[in-house]
Amino acid sequence: MNIFLTAGTFDFLKRMENTYPEEVMVTMVNQNGALLLHETNGKTLFKEPRRYEVLEASGELKKEGFAVMNNIPVTEEGRPVFEHQVKNSIGKVKNQSGFRSFRVLRPLSSNTYVIMTVWENELSYQTWQSSESFFGAHQTNAFVNNLQPKIFESGSYVSKYSITE
Repeated sequence: MNIFLTAGTFDFLKRMENTYPEEVMVTMVNQNGALLLHETNGKTLFKEPRRYEVLEASGELKKEGFAVMNNIPVTEEGRPVFEHQVKNSIGKVKNQSGFRSFRVLRPLSSNTYVIMTVWENELSYQTWQSSESFFGAHQTNAFVNNLQPKIFESGSYVSKYSITE
């Protein structure tokens, strides 16, 4: 399974999504613009997308909710350690109230992995951030960071989006 992402104006991306109702496409917006996600086993319909392979997945992508994308630049030699660590910790989020889905995305044309979680709403995400599950997962990350200081290329950043019908 692959995920392709492209950016553009909300109206243009929403029109594209509506043109291909048989495809799994989700339009997301935030203060910086709009993003269209295409999940498929085949080829993408986008001209110049960001390309990812889905490493881990849970839940169905729906056309409503609150998406959080943790963008993590990883060194080439750090990829196996990072992937192992993420696979062992990501499942903890599945039992949280308001959780809808997640995707762990391996980059095919860059060094930045994306861990995307989708929530019922922003409040569900904020509640999870205050949970033991969240702190436990991030303590594991801190432990790995201390053991493997060269695993990350640079600092990570988070992008948050509203998913609209």
